[in-house]
Amino acid sequence: MDVEASHESPPLRSKTMRRLLVATNCVMLALGVTGGQLLSRLYFSKGGHRQWLSGWLQTGGWPLLLPPVAASYVRRRARYRSAPALLTQTQPRILLAAAGLGLIAGVDNLLYAWGLEFLPVSTSAILISTQLAFTVLFAFLIVRQRLTMATVNAVALLTVGAVVLGLHVSSDRPAGVTRSQYWLGFTLTLGAAVLYGLFLPLVELTYKCAAGGGRAVTYALVVELQLVMGFVATAFCTVGMIVNKDFQAIPREARQYELGEARYYMVLAWAAVLWQCFFLGAVGVIFCVHTLLAGILIAVFIPVTEVAAVIFLHEKFSSEKGVALALSLWGLASYSYGEWSQAKAKKEKKSEEDDGEVAQAVP
Repeated sequence: MDVEASHESPPLRSKTMRRLLVATNCVMLALGVTGGQLLSRLYFSKGGHRQWLSGWLQTGGWPLLLPPVAASYVRRRARYRSAPALLTQTQPRILLAAAGLGLIAGVDNLLYAWGLEFLPVSTSAILISTQLAFTVLFAFLIVRQRLTMATVNAVALLTVGAVVLGLHVSSDRPAGVTRSQYWLGFTLTLGAAVLYGLFLPLVELTYKCAAGGGRAVTYALVVELQLVMGFVATAFCTVGMIVNKDFQAIPREARQYELGEARYYMVLAWAAVLWQCFFLGAVGVIFCVHTLLAGILIAVFIPVTEVAAVIFLHEKFSSEKGVALALSLWGLASYSYGEWSQAKAKKEKKSEEDDGEVAQAVP
């Protein structure tokens, strides 16, 4: 990874490298959104009760980014010994924006973790998919993302799917969860979806502001900003853990965990790793393509999460979830077809323009 001045080299040197980077970030996002949700629910279903701790785990893996960021700095230092100014790639206002995004992420993590305590993974996953609707709305307002009929159709279908789940709250409540607790979880998870729908376009806006400052927005810069966001979000949850006395409760909770003390700590560690993959994958997809693709991919992996929850956590797959899942897939198919049609139309138009220029050039 290397962050360079905009006149030195383009952020992505070739189509092959770009495709590899896109694929890598998509894989990280897929692993994170599926595995992270499963492990977070496993934590609660087997005896965990600490919402602040669960929220902390979603960004607590930020130190994993320190080695690549340090390597990037060392590489820049060796390259720009005669120009120390180039070592400082991130402007103070961009760092401040990243810190603000980290605070939003911390609040979002808490809302999601709190909601997941009262919801099965399959229901939570479909509710989180509604973030696509909010992502579309905020992307339109914040980064002027163009809306199409396919996008609007997808948003409508995903919203209806969430409403279907809300009308049948008694069919999938986990054991020991009251109706009011279920509704609380439902509301908190929807709140997390709204907040994350705002978070994604703000990340893209931050990249645009960084590019407007005269520096190249490269993947190394993306990782640096994610490190700042992860640190601030984790610090926010750490304060909550201290106030809630979670650190004192962890050893006791580990001893009482249904899967055993060793597996308790293993669940926590892998949850932190997988959630870090999710966040880095999401911001990476935004950098490589755009905000909407990140939101869509999060929704795309709902079927995987649904099936995995049924297989590994033995959750029920009710008819209501089936209807909501079908509506989600229909919405995603609609959006994908719309994007494909647009890309095809642009390609044909460009080909016609090129042919016209060639015809005019011939005497």
